[in-house]
Amino acid sequence: MASPTAAPRRPVLVWLTPMLWTVAFGLWGLSRQNSVWRDEAATWQVAQRSTAEIGRMLENVDVVHGCYYLLMHGLFSCFGAGTTTLRLPSVLAMAVAAGCVAVIGHRLAGKWAGLAGGLAFGLLPAVQFYLQEGRPYALVAAGAGLSTLLLVTALQGRARTVHWVAYGLAVLVCGLLNWFSLMVLPAHLATLLWTRAGRGVWTRWAAASAAATTGVLPLVLFSRSQSTQVSWIPPLTWHMLIGPAILLAIGGVGALLDRPRAGRLSVAAVGLPLLALPQIGLIGLSLIQPLFLDRYVLFSLLGLALLIGALVGRAVRAAEPRFPRASRWVLPTVVALALVALLPQSLAKRSPVSRVDDVLAIASDVRRMKEPGSAVLFLPSARRDTKSVSPDAFAGLRDIALTQSPKSSGTLKGVEADAGRIRAAMLSQRRILLVADAPGVARPVNGARDEMKAAVLKEHFTAVADEQVRGRRVTVYERRASAAH
Repeated sequence: MASPTAAPRRPVLVWLTPMLWTVAFGLWGLSRQNSVWRDEAATWQVAQRSTAEIGRMLENVDVVHGCYYLLMHGLFSCFGAGTTTLRLPSVLAMAVAAGCVAVIGHRLAGKWAGLAGGLAFGLLPAVQFYLQEGRPYALVAAGAGLSTLLLVTALQGRARTVHWVAYGLAVLVCGLLNWFSLMVLPAHLATLLWTRAGRGVWTRWAAASAAATTGVLPLVLFSRSQSTQVSWIPPLTWHMLIGPAILLAIGGVGALLDRPRAGRLSVAAVGLPLLALPQIGLIGLSLIQPLFLDRYVLFSLLGLALLIGALVGRAVRAAEPRFPRASRWVLPTVVALALVALLPQSLAKRSPVSRVDDVLAIASDVRRMKEPGSAVLFLPSARRDTKSVSPDAFAGLRDIALTQSPKSSGTLKGVEADAGRIRAAMLSQRRILLVADAPGVARPVNGARDEMKAAVLKEHFTAVADEQVRGRRVTVYERRASAAH
Protein backbone atom coordinates (compact mmCIF):
# COMPACT_ATOMS: atom_id res chain seq x y z
CA MET A 1 0.00 0.00 0.00
CA ALA A 2 1.32 3.43 -0.90
CA SER A 3 2.33 5.57 2.04
CA PRO A 4 0.54 8.87 2.66
CA THR A 5 3.75 10.40 3.99
CA ALA A 6 4.63 11.91 0.63
CA ALA A 7 2.64 13.55 -2.11
CA PRO A 8 1.60 11.00 -4.72
CA ARG A 9 3.66 11.34 -7.86
CA ARG A 10 1.14 9.61 -10.06
CA PRO A 11 -2.58 10.40 -10.18
CA VAL A 12 -3.38 6.69 -9.91
CA LEU A 13 -2.02 6.65 -6.37
CA VAL A 14 -4.57 9.28 -5.35
CA TRP A 15 -7.41 6.78 -5.73
CA LEU A 16 -5.52 3.50 -5.39
CA THR A 17 -4.12 4.36 -1.95
CA PRO A 18 -7.57 5.00 -0.35
CA MET A 19 -8.94 1.86 -1.99
CA LEU A 20 -6.17 -0.33 -0.56
CA TRP A 21 -6.47 1.51 2.76
CA THR A 22 -10.20 0.74 2.91
CA VAL A 23 -9.68 -2.89 1.91
CA ALA A 24 -7.12 -3.23 4.71
CA PHE A 25 -9.64 -1.86 7.20
CA GLY A 26 -12.24 -4.25 5.86
CA LEU A 27 -10.07 -7.36 6.08
CA TRP A 28 -8.99 -6.50 9.62
CA GLY A 29 -11.11 -8.72 11.87
CA LEU A 30 -13.51 -9.54 9.04
CA SER A 31 -15.08 -12.58 10.73
CA ARG A 32 -15.70 -10.71 14.02
CA GLN A 33 -14.67 -13.90 15.83
CA ASN A 34 -17.07 -15.92 13.68
CA SER A 35 -20.14 -13.96 14.76
CA VAL A 36 -23.21 -13.16 12.66
CA TRP A 37 -26.01 -10.92 13.85
CA ARG A 38 -29.72 -11.08 13.01
CA ASP A 39 -29.73 -8.85 9.91
CA GLU A 40 -26.82 -10.75 8.40
CA ALA A 41 -28.52 -14.02 9.35
CA ALA A 42 -31.38 -13.04 7.04
CA THR A 43 -28.88 -12.64 4.19
CA TRP A 44 -27.18 -15.93 5.12
CA GLN A 45 -30.33 -18.05 5.16
CA VAL A 46 -31.96 -16.47 2.08
CA ALA A 47 -28.77 -16.67 0.00
CA GLN A 48 -28.79 -20.45 0.44
CA ARG A 49 -32.27 -20.86 -0.99
CA SER A 50 -32.96 -21.54 -4.66
CA THR A 51 -33.89 -18.63 -6.92
CA ALA A 52 -37.47 -19.93 -7.01
CA GLU A 53 -37.61 -20.00 -3.21
CA ILE A 54 -36.17 -16.51 -3.03
CA GLY A 55 -38.75 -15.26 -5.53
CA ARG A 56 -41.55 -16.78 -3.50
CA MET A 57 -40.25 -15.21 -0.31
CA LEU A 58 -40.00 -11.75 -1.89
CA GLU A 59 -43.72 -11.85 -2.56
CA ASN A 60 -44.24 -11.91 1.21
CA VAL A 61 -41.29 -10.15 2.80
CA ASP A 62 -38.04 -8.23 2.18
CA VAL A 63 -38.70 -7.36 -1.46
CA VAL A 64 -36.60 -4.22 -0.92
CA HIS A 65 -33.53 -6.46 -0.61
CA GLY A 66 -34.45 -8.84 -3.42
CA CYS A 67 -31.64 -7.89 -5.81
CA TYR A 68 -29.09 -8.10 -3.03
CA TYR A 69 -30.31 -11.56 -1.99
CA LEU A 70 -30.02 -12.80 -5.57
CA LEU A 71 -26.49 -11.43 -5.79
CA MET A 72 -25.51 -13.15 -2.55
CA HIS A 73 -27.20 -16.36 -3.70
CA GLY A 74 -24.86 -16.37 -6.69
CA LEU A 75 -21.81 -15.70 -4.53
CA PHE A 76 -22.76 -18.36 -1.97
CA SER A 77 -23.29 -20.83 -4.82
CA CYS A 78 -19.82 -20.10 -6.21
CA PHE A 79 -17.78 -19.66 -3.05
CA GLY A 80 -19.81 -21.33 -0.30
CA ALA A 81 -21.48 -19.90 2.78
CA GLY A 82 -19.17 -18.20 5.26
CA THR A 83 -18.43 -14.87 6.86
CA THR A 84 -15.86 -14.02 4.18
CA THR A 85 -18.30 -14.55 1.33
CA LEU A 86 -20.96 -12.74 3.34
CA ARG A 87 -18.92 -9.59 4.01
CA LEU A 88 -16.24 -9.31 1.33
CA PRO A 89 -18.63 -7.69 -1.21
CA SER A 90 -19.18 -4.86 1.28
CA VAL A 91 -15.42 -4.44 1.76
CA LEU A 92 -14.82 -4.18 -1.98
CA ALA A 93 -17.80 -1.87 -2.47
CA MET A 94 -16.60 0.53 0.23
CA ALA A 95 -13.17 0.51 -1.42
CA VAL A 96 -14.80 1.59 -4.69
CA ALA A 97 -16.65 4.34 -2.84
CA ALA A 98 -13.40 5.55 -1.27
CA GLY A 99 -11.77 5.58 -4.70
CA CYS A 100 -14.62 7.69 -6.10
CA VAL A 101 -14.24 10.19 -3.25
CA ALA A 102 -10.52 10.45 -3.99
CA VAL A 103 -11.00 10.99 -7.73
CA ILE A 104 -13.69 13.63 -7.21
CA GLY A 105 -11.62 15.45 -4.59
CA HIS A 106 -8.54 15.32 -6.79
CA ARG A 107 -10.37 16.78 -9.76
CA LEU A 108 -12.03 19.58 -7.82
CA ALA A 109 -9.46 20.54 -5.17
CA GLY A 110 -6.15 18.89 -5.94
CA LYS A 111 -4.29 15.70 -5.09
CA TRP A 112 -4.06 16.34 -1.35
CA ALA A 113 -7.80 16.93 -1.01
CA GLY A 114 -8.53 13.80 -3.02
CA LEU A 115 -6.13 11.61 -1.07
CA ALA A 116 -7.33 13.01 2.27
CA GLY A 117 -10.99 12.56 1.37
CA GLY A 118 -10.49 8.96 0.26
CA LEU A 119 -8.55 8.06 3.41
CA ALA A 120 -11.06 9.89 5.62
CA PHE A 121 -13.94 7.92 4.13
CA GLY A 122 -12.45 4.60 5.25
CA LEU A 123 -11.87 5.98 8.75
CA LEU A 124 -15.42 7.21 9.39
CA PRO A 125 -16.96 5.09 12.21
CA ALA A 126 -20.19 4.39 10.32
CA VAL A 127 -18.22 3.31 7.27
CA GLN A 128 -16.11 0.97 9.40
CA PHE A 129 -19.32 -0.53 10.80
CA TYR A 130 -20.99 -1.27 7.44
CA LEU A 131 -17.68 -2.10 5.80
CA GLN A 132 -18.02 -5.52 7.47
CA GLU A 133 -21.76 -5.97 7.17
CA GLY A 134 -23.45 -8.63 5.06
CA ARG A 135 -26.13 -6.20 3.88
CA PRO A 136 -26.49 -3.97 0.78
CA TYR A 137 -25.61 -0.56 2.23
CA ALA A 138 -21.95 -0.58 1.19
CA LEU A 139 -22.94 -1.51 -2.36
CA VAL A 140 -25.31 1.45 -2.41
CA ALA A 141 -22.49 3.73 -1.26
CA ALA A 142 -20.32 2.48 -4.13
CA GLY A 143 -23.10 3.13 -6.63
CA ALA A 144 -23.73 6.61 -5.23
CA GLY A 145 -20.02 7.34 -5.48
CA LEU A 146 -19.93 6.22 -9.11
CA SER A 147 -23.00 8.24 -10.06
CA THR A 148 -21.56 11.34 -8.36
CA LEU A 149 -18.25 10.89 -10.16
CA LEU A 150 -20.09 10.60 -13.47
CA LEU A 151 -22.04 13.76 -12.71
CA VAL A 152 -18.81 15.64 -11.99
CA THR A 153 -17.42 14.29 -15.27
CA ALA A 154 -20.44 15.73 -17.08
CA LEU A 155 -20.14 19.11 -15.34
CA GLN A 156 -16.50 19.26 -16.38
CA GLY A 157 -17.59 18.82 -20.00
CA ARG A 158 -16.08 15.35 -20.42
CA ALA A 159 -19.25 13.28 -20.60
CA ARG A 160 -20.43 11.41 -23.66
CA THR A 161 -23.61 9.42 -24.10
CA VAL A 162 -22.03 6.36 -22.50
CA HIS A 163 -21.38 8.35 -19.32
CA TRP A 164 -25.04 9.31 -19.00
CA VAL A 165 -26.13 5.71 -19.65
CA ALA A 166 -23.73 4.60 -16.92
CA TYR A 167 -25.09 7.32 -14.62
CA GLY A 168 -28.66 6.12 -15.12
CA LEU A 169 -27.63 2.50 -14.57
CA ALA A 170 -25.75 3.36 -11.37
CA VAL A 171 -28.77 5.20 -9.95
CA LEU A 172 -31.07 2.37 -11.06
CA VAL A 173 -28.96 -0.37 -9.46
CA CYS A 174 -28.65 1.62 -6.25
CA GLY A 175 -32.41 2.11 -6.19
CA LEU A 176 -33.01 -1.59 -6.66
CA LEU A 177 -30.64 -2.35 -3.80
CA ASN A 178 -32.28 0.24 -1.53
CA TRP A 179 -34.77 2.71 -2.92
CA PHE A 180 -33.86 5.31 -0.29
CA SER A 181 -30.74 5.81 -2.41
CA LEU A 182 -32.91 7.76 -4.87
CA MET A 183 -32.34 10.66 -2.48
CA VAL A 184 -29.01 11.06 -4.24
CA LEU A 185 -30.98 12.67 -7.08
CA PRO A 186 -32.09 15.76 -5.08
CA ALA A 187 -28.44 16.12 -4.01
CA HIS A 188 -27.31 16.03 -7.63
CA LEU A 189 -30.11 18.42 -8.56
CA ALA A 190 -28.79 20.90 -5.98
CA THR A 191 -25.29 20.55 -7.46
CA LEU A 192 -26.65 21.34 -10.93
CA LEU A 193 -28.42 24.42 -9.59
CA TRP A 194 -25.35 25.53 -7.64
CA THR A 195 -23.03 25.23 -10.64
CA ARG A 196 -25.56 26.68 -13.11
CA ALA A 197 -25.24 23.70 -15.42
CA GLY A 198 -25.93 24.15 -19.10
CA ARG A 199 -29.10 23.10 -20.86
CA GLY A 200 -27.49 20.02 -22.39
CA VAL A 201 -26.41 18.69 -19.00
CA TRP A 202 -29.85 19.42 -17.55
CA THR A 203 -31.60 17.57 -20.37
CA ARG A 204 -29.41 14.49 -20.15
CA TRP A 205 -29.50 14.41 -16.36
CA ALA A 206 -33.30 14.67 -16.35
CA ALA A 207 -33.62 11.85 -18.87
CA ALA A 208 -31.20 9.54 -17.02
CA SER A 209 -32.79 10.31 -13.64
CA ALA A 210 -36.32 9.80 -14.93
CA ALA A 211 -35.40 6.47 -16.52
CA ALA A 212 -33.75 5.23 -13.33
CA THR A 213 -36.64 6.38 -11.13
CA THR A 214 -39.14 4.72 -13.45
CA GLY A 215 -37.22 1.47 -13.16
CA VAL A 216 -37.26 1.61 -9.35
CA LEU A 217 -40.88 2.80 -8.99
CA PRO A 218 -42.49 -0.69 -9.16
CA LEU A 219 -40.25 -1.81 -6.31
CA VAL A 220 -41.18 1.26 -4.28
CA LEU A 221 -44.90 0.68 -4.78
CA PHE A 222 -44.77 -3.06 -4.09
CA SER A 223 -42.63 -2.61 -0.99
CA ARG A 224 -45.31 -0.39 0.52
CA SER A 225 -47.44 -3.52 0.95
CA GLN A 226 -44.68 -4.89 3.21
CA SER A 227 -44.39 -1.75 5.33
CA THR A 228 -45.02 -3.72 8.53
CA GLN A 229 -41.37 -4.79 8.27
CA VAL A 230 -40.30 -1.34 9.44
CA SER A 231 -43.01 -0.98 12.07
CA TRP A 232 -40.41 -1.56 14.79
CA ILE A 233 -38.52 1.66 13.94
CA PRO A 234 -39.19 4.18 16.74
CA PRO A 235 -40.66 7.62 16.04
CA LEU A 236 -38.23 10.45 15.41
CA THR A 237 -37.03 12.21 18.57
CA TRP A 238 -34.79 15.21 19.15
CA HIS A 239 -31.88 13.16 20.43
CA MET A 240 -31.89 11.17 17.17
CA LEU A 241 -31.04 14.41 15.35
CA ILE A 242 -27.80 15.00 17.26
CA GLY A 243 -25.74 12.77 14.97
CA PRO A 244 -26.96 14.36 11.71
CA ALA A 245 -26.50 17.82 13.23
CA ILE A 246 -22.85 17.08 14.05
CA LEU A 247 -22.21 15.71 10.57
CA LEU A 248 -23.81 18.75 8.95
CA ALA A 249 -21.80 21.10 11.17
CA ILE A 250 -18.51 19.44 10.16
CA GLY A 251 -19.55 19.46 6.53
CA GLY A 252 -20.62 23.09 6.74
CA VAL A 253 -17.18 24.14 8.02
CA GLY A 254 -15.53 22.23 5.18
CA ALA A 255 -17.83 23.86 2.64
CA LEU A 256 -17.17 27.39 3.95
CA LEU A 257 -13.41 26.91 3.87
CA ASP A 258 -13.72 25.69 0.29
CA ARG A 259 -14.90 29.22 -0.52
CA PRO A 260 -17.99 28.18 -2.44
CA ARG A 261 -19.21 30.47 -5.19
CA ALA A 262 -22.36 30.15 -7.24
CA GLY A 263 -21.65 28.97 -10.74
CA ARG A 264 -18.35 27.27 -9.80
CA LEU A 265 -17.93 23.51 -9.64
CA SER A 266 -16.24 22.83 -6.31
CA VAL A 267 -16.04 20.28 -3.52
CA ALA A 268 -18.62 22.30 -1.61
CA ALA A 269 -21.02 22.29 -4.56
CA VAL A 270 -20.83 18.49 -4.73
CA GLY A 271 -20.15 17.42 -1.16
CA LEU A 272 -22.50 19.59 0.87
CA PRO A 273 -25.71 18.65 -1.02
CA LEU A 274 -24.63 15.00 -1.01
CA LEU A 275 -24.19 15.13 2.76
CA ALA A 276 -27.15 17.30 3.69
CA LEU A 277 -30.08 16.51 1.42
CA PRO A 278 -30.31 12.72 2.01
CA GLN A 279 -30.13 13.34 5.77
CA ILE A 280 -32.77 16.06 5.63
CA GLY A 281 -34.91 14.00 3.27
CA LEU A 282 -34.89 10.99 5.59
CA ILE A 283 -35.78 13.22 8.54
CA GLY A 284 -38.70 14.62 6.52
CA LEU A 285 -39.97 11.13 5.61
CA SER A 286 -39.64 10.08 9.24
CA LEU A 287 -42.05 12.82 10.27
CA ILE A 288 -44.68 11.05 8.15
CA GLN A 289 -43.71 7.46 9.04
CA PRO A 290 -40.90 6.40 11.42
CA LEU A 291 -38.03 5.46 9.10
CA PHE A 292 -35.00 7.12 10.61
CA LEU A 293 -32.09 4.67 10.40
CA ASP A 294 -28.71 6.12 9.49
CA ARG A 295 -27.85 3.15 7.28
CA TYR A 296 -30.59 4.14 4.83
CA VAL A 297 -28.54 7.22 3.90
CA LEU A 298 -25.07 5.85 4.59
CA PHE A 299 -24.05 7.05 1.13
CA SER A 300 -24.37 10.65 2.31
CA LEU A 301 -21.04 10.17 4.11
CA LEU A 302 -19.41 10.40 0.70
CA GLY A 303 -20.18 14.10 0.91
CA LEU A 304 -18.71 14.36 4.41
CA ALA A 305 -15.49 12.69 3.29
CA LEU A 306 -15.20 15.06 0.32
CA LEU A 307 -15.56 18.06 2.62
CA ILE A 308 -13.06 16.69 5.15
CA GLY A 309 -10.64 16.14 2.27
CA ALA A 310 -11.12 19.76 1.19
CA LEU A 311 -10.31 20.90 4.75
CA VAL A 312 -7.06 18.93 4.85
CA GLY A 313 -6.15 19.93 1.31
CA ARG A 314 -6.60 23.58 2.20
CA ALA A 315 -4.36 23.14 5.26
CA VAL A 316 -1.63 21.62 3.07
CA ARG A 317 -1.88 24.46 0.54
CA ALA A 318 -1.76 27.05 3.33
CA ALA A 319 1.42 25.52 4.76
CA GLU A 320 3.19 24.96 1.43
CA PRO A 321 4.49 28.49 0.68
CA ARG A 322 6.21 28.97 4.06
CA PHE A 323 6.92 25.34 5.00
CA PRO A 324 7.26 23.37 1.76
CA ARG A 325 8.80 20.32 3.41
CA ALA A 326 6.66 20.34 6.54
CA SER A 327 3.48 20.71 4.47
CA ARG A 328 3.96 17.17 3.22
CA TRP A 329 3.47 15.94 6.77
CA VAL A 330 0.09 17.58 7.30
CA LEU A 331 -1.92 14.70 5.87
CA PRO A 332 0.03 11.85 7.53
CA THR A 333 -0.14 13.70 10.83
CA VAL A 334 -3.91 14.15 10.55
CA VAL A 335 -4.34 10.51 9.55
CA ALA A 336 -2.19 9.29 12.45
CA LEU A 337 -4.10 11.42 14.96
CA ALA A 338 -7.43 10.21 13.57
CA LEU A 339 -6.27 6.59 13.72
CA VAL A 340 -5.31 6.93 17.37
CA ALA A 341 -8.48 8.82 18.30
CA LEU A 342 -10.72 6.32 16.53
CA LEU A 343 -8.84 3.17 17.57
CA PRO A 344 -11.25 2.35 20.44
CA GLN A 345 -14.19 2.59 18.05
CA SER A 346 -12.37 0.62 15.37
CA LEU A 347 -11.69 -2.19 17.83
CA ALA A 348 -15.24 -2.10 19.18
CA LYS A 349 -16.78 -2.38 15.73
CA ARG A 350 -14.77 -5.55 15.06
CA SER A 351 -15.94 -7.17 18.27
CA PRO A 352 -18.83 -9.67 18.35
CA VAL A 353 -20.58 -7.42 20.88
CA SER A 354 -20.68 -4.55 18.38
CA ARG A 355 -24.04 -5.87 17.13
CA VAL A 356 -27.23 -6.38 19.09
CA ASP A 357 -26.84 -10.16 19.04
CA ASP A 358 -24.94 -13.12 17.62
CA VAL A 359 -26.96 -15.82 15.90
CA LEU A 360 -24.11 -18.33 15.77
CA ALA A 361 -22.84 -18.13 19.36
CA ILE A 362 -25.92 -19.58 21.01
CA ALA A 363 -25.99 -22.55 18.61
CA SER A 364 -23.11 -24.22 20.44
CA ASP A 365 -25.07 -23.98 23.71
CA VAL A 366 -28.11 -25.56 22.05
CA ARG A 367 -25.93 -28.39 20.79
CA ARG A 368 -24.57 -28.96 24.29
CA MET A 369 -27.84 -28.60 26.24
CA LYS A 370 -30.20 -30.63 24.08
CA GLU A 371 -31.16 -34.22 24.94
CA PRO A 372 -32.98 -36.89 22.95
CA GLY A 373 -36.71 -36.27 22.94
CA SER A 374 -36.40 -32.56 23.77
CA ALA A 375 -38.49 -29.94 22.02
CA VAL A 376 -37.53 -26.39 21.02
CA LEU A 377 -39.47 -23.13 21.06
CA PHE A 378 -38.54 -19.70 19.77
CA LEU A 379 -39.68 -16.49 21.45
CA PRO A 380 -40.35 -14.52 19.33
CA SER A 381 -40.54 -16.72 16.25
CA ALA A 382 -37.96 -14.49 14.51
CA ARG A 383 -35.31 -16.07 16.76
CA ARG A 384 -35.71 -19.17 14.60
CA ASP A 385 -32.96 -17.58 12.51
CA THR A 386 -30.46 -19.41 14.74
CA LYS A 387 -31.91 -22.70 13.56
CA SER A 388 -31.98 -21.55 9.93
CA VAL A 389 -28.30 -20.59 10.00
CA SER A 390 -27.12 -23.52 12.18
CA PRO A 391 -29.54 -26.40 11.44
CA ASP A 392 -27.07 -29.06 12.63
CA ALA A 393 -27.19 -27.69 16.18
CA PHE A 394 -30.94 -28.35 16.29
CA ALA A 395 -30.83 -31.86 14.86
CA GLY A 396 -33.00 -34.14 16.99
CA LEU A 397 -35.03 -31.28 18.50
CA ARG A 398 -38.73 -31.06 17.59
CA ASP A 399 -39.82 -27.56 16.65
CA ILE A 400 -43.28 -28.02 18.21
CA ALA A 401 -44.75 -24.64 17.23
CA LEU A 402 -43.81 -24.81 13.55
CA THR A 403 -46.30 -25.84 10.89
CA GLN A 404 -44.40 -24.58 7.81
CA SER A 405 -40.66 -24.04 7.56
CA PRO A 406 -39.27 -20.66 6.49
CA LYS A 407 -38.38 -22.07 3.06
CA SER A 408 -41.70 -23.78 2.35
CA SER A 409 -43.73 -20.83 3.61
CA GLY A 410 -41.74 -18.23 1.70
CA THR A 411 -40.90 -16.32 4.89
CA LEU A 412 -37.90 -15.63 7.09
CA LYS A 413 -39.27 -17.12 10.31
CA GLY A 414 -41.73 -19.81 9.20
CA VAL A 415 -45.41 -20.21 10.05
CA GLU A 416 -46.45 -21.29 13.51
CA ALA A 417 -49.62 -23.01 14.68
CA ASP A 418 -52.35 -21.14 16.54
CA ALA A 419 -51.94 -20.52 20.27
CA GLY A 420 -54.19 -23.40 21.29
CA ARG A 421 -52.29 -26.01 19.32
CA ILE A 422 -48.93 -24.74 20.54
CA ARG A 423 -50.18 -24.89 24.14
CA ALA A 424 -51.30 -28.49 23.73
CA ALA A 425 -47.96 -29.42 22.16
CA MET A 426 -46.05 -27.76 24.99
CA LEU A 427 -48.02 -29.56 27.68
CA SER A 428 -47.20 -32.89 26.06
CA GLN A 429 -43.45 -32.29 26.44
CA ARG A 430 -41.18 -33.23 29.32
CA ARG A 431 -38.31 -30.96 28.30
CA ILE A 432 -38.29 -27.77 26.21
CA LEU A 433 -35.40 -25.58 25.06
CA LEU A 434 -36.44 -21.95 24.67
CA VAL A 435 -34.34 -19.76 22.34
CA ALA A 436 -34.99 -16.08 22.96
CA ASP A 437 -33.38 -12.66 23.21
CA ALA A 438 -31.21 -11.92 26.21
CA PRO A 439 -32.87 -9.57 28.72
CA GLY A 440 -30.72 -6.60 27.69
CA VAL A 441 -32.05 -6.56 24.13
CA ALA A 442 -35.41 -8.33 24.49
CA ARG A 443 -38.58 -6.45 23.64
CA PRO A 444 -41.79 -6.91 25.64
CA VAL A 445 -43.65 -10.11 24.77
CA ASN A 446 -46.71 -9.40 22.65
CA GLY A 447 -49.07 -11.36 20.46
CA ALA A 448 -51.30 -14.26 21.48
CA ARG A 449 -48.78 -16.97 20.58
CA ASP A 450 -45.82 -15.47 22.38
CA GLU A 451 -47.83 -14.50 25.45
CA MET A 452 -49.18 -18.03 25.63
CA LYS A 453 -45.69 -19.56 25.30
CA ALA A 454 -44.40 -17.46 28.18
CA ALA A 455 -47.47 -18.17 30.34
CA VAL A 456 -47.36 -21.97 29.89
CA LEU A 457 -43.65 -22.11 30.65
CA LYS A 458 -44.13 -20.05 33.78
CA GLU A 459 -47.12 -22.07 35.02
CA HIS A 460 -46.17 -25.63 34.14
CA PHE A 461 -42.38 -25.75 33.72
CA THR A 462 -39.27 -25.05 35.75
CA ALA A 463 -36.07 -23.56 34.32
CA VAL A 464 -33.20 -25.98 35.04
CA ALA A 465 -30.46 -24.44 32.88
CA ASP A 466 -29.89 -21.04 31.35
CA GLU A 467 -27.16 -19.65 29.09
CA GLN A 468 -26.82 -16.14 27.69
CA VAL A 469 -24.27 -15.05 25.13
CA ARG A 470 -24.04 -11.98 22.90
CA GLY A 471 -27.68 -10.96 22.99
CA ARG A 472 -29.16 -14.46 22.74
CA ARG A 473 -30.45 -16.79 25.44
CA VAL A 474 -31.26 -20.50 25.62
CA THR A 475 -33.17 -21.78 28.64
CA VAL A 476 -33.94 -25.42 29.38
CA TYR A 477 -37.36 -26.00 30.96
CA GLU A 478 -38.54 -29.26 32.50
CA ARG A 479 -42.14 -30.11 33.27
CA ARG A 480 -43.03 -29.92 36.93
CA ALA A 481 -43.91 -33.30 38.39
CA SER A 482 -47.07 -31.90 39.95
CA ALA A 483 -48.19 -30.59 36.59
CA ALA A 484 -47.64 -33.82 34.67
CA HIS A 485 -50.65 -35.86 33.70
